Amino acid sequence: MDDALLIDIEKARPPLRARLEIPLDAAPITVLFGESGAGKTTLLRLIAGLDRPDQGSIRFRGEVWDGLSPQERRIGFLFQEHALFPHLSVRRNIAHGVRGRDQRVAEVARLVRVDELLDRKPAELSGGQRQRVALARALAPSPRLLLLDEPLSALDAPSRAELQIELRRVLEQQKIPAIVVTHDRVEALALGDRLAVLTAGEVRQFGRVAEVFASPSDAAVARVVGTENVAPALILKRAEGLATISIGSVELVALDPGGAENDAFACIRAEDVLLEPPGPGETSARNELPGVVITVTPEGPLVRVVLDCGFRLVALVTRRSADRFRLAPGRNVAALIKAPSVRLVPRVR
Repeated sequence: MDDALLIDIEKARPPLRARLEIPLDAAPITVLFGESGAGKTTLLRLIAGLDRPDQGSIRFRGEVWDGLSPQERRIGFLFQEHALFPHLSVRRNIAHGVRGRDQRVAEVARLVRVDELLDRKPAELSGGQRQRVALARALAPSPRLLLLDEPLSALDAPSRAELQIELRRVLEQQKIPAIVVTHDRVEALALGDRLAVLTAGEVRQFGRVAEVFASPSDAAVARVVGTENVAPALILKRAEGLATISIGSVELVALDPGGAENDAFACIRAEDVLLEPPGPGETSARNELPGVVITVTPEGPLVRVVLDCGFRLVALVTRRSADRFRLAPGRNVAALIKAPSVRLVPRVR
């Protein structure tokens, strides 16, 4: 595949084995996802040329990158800690490496919305503003590939949520493929088109973000991604802090996160799905969905129940509840989900 980043490498220390074919098309953002020590940053450094594998090769659109420096690879790198020059203005920080290109500096400053801060020093900026400046500096040389290592983890929650949307907008507008390292599920959903899950120094699953979260390939991946139910959703209306959404033909009520456009991901943890026999009954849940049991799988003291509720829905119940309701494939049940348990993650397309 010519329009792809092909990775087939191994490294002994720290141990890493990665085989990936990352398309560099209209869905440009790939997330490297996993717990601390899984090998995410090691893989990013190998792609950047800051470290070298013991075996294997990396190819970018047919070009062999083995032995090339980061400068020769023409990559941009955005670090977690900004790494701005404290004695230089915002303008000169962005211009570092692109001297004599005032037009490009002004262009990327407008793009990331720091054009009114060009004469300030980093110490005069907020954390979110500093990260915007760091992004502008990484974009200024027009890199062929942008690598981001936990770029938003040092920010407070409101700034992180705002910049997730902004970062995706900028990367789509610039048409620059990007690889983002994160261990944050919401960030992975908000930013990524594709997801590579790493555990113990190995890439265990790679695919579309929603597909990997909804259908982990094995127990190790399921443990890492955590949220069992992730479904594309459309926000239909908002009122009194609540959002009515549709997942296919099914409507649910969720807390309105604000700031989200019409497209979102609806995330529901399996333990937040309550099961009851079908029929009338009193409940405080805003969402009561008729469903049919597809599979029942014991997992220690719990039982994983996969339902067809008009979309695939996973619930975790106790063995006692499973026995009490005689849960088995084909049985009709009611799935109860409270509105605060339906978490909406904005998605910019």
